[in-house]
Amino acid sequence: MNSETLAKLFNTRSVDVQADSEIVRFHYRLLQPTGRKQSHPYPLVVSLHGAGERGNDNIMQLEYFPAWLAKRPVWRTFPCFVLAPRCRENCQWNDCDWDNKQSVPLTSRPSVDLSAAIEVMDTVIASEPVDVQRIYVVGLSMGGYGAWDLVSKMPSRFAAVVPIFGGGDKNQAEKNSHVPIWCFHGAADAVVPVERSRSMIAAIRSAGGRPQYSE
Repeated sequence: MNSETLAKLFNTRSVDVQADSEIVRFHYRLLQPTGRKQSHPYPLVVSLHGAGERGNDNIMQLEYFPAWLAKRPVWRTFPCFVLAPRCRENCQWNDCDWDNKQSVPLTSRPSVDLSAAIEVMDTVIASEPVDVQRIYVVGLSMGGYGAWDLVSKMPSRFAAVVPIFGGGDKNQAEKNSHVPIWCFHGAADAVVPVERSRSMIAAIRSAGGRPQYSE
């Protein structure tokens, strides 16, 4: 599916967020459920993109997972809202060294860009018929780190999380032990060490959780 088609399917929106001493405008895209009925609540899928999709054009973040969900057979079978916020150029969903094989403690406060994603999510929940019991987050690479961070900071918000070759803070594992998780990572990943996913899954299992892990 090309970018022009995706741009037509996903509504373009923005939100203003306080970033240090200035107001910054963050852009996002929202896919509406097919055959939407206003009185019917729908699941919300939050997609956090990778480092290669950062920027300001509000279109590149639709690559990969959002584009797959927008394919007609999937869209018709699983009607839902798909939220795709855009991380700014040279910023991250969280401040983390991707090359580090060891889990590192994350800050208690989310980054500016992750805060913007949270505000966008809250805006969609408040303005659209979202089923608050069925909110999901999917993250790819840099977004995988963001997904782990997001669910650690808001574990009661999500029905499930799918971190794809990312990494988290294993000290937060107990918070995530009740959340359904399906984590993916390639053993030969040359960018994000596979140890980051392995250590998170091991920590969550030690805390009593039952995450799924596909390597």
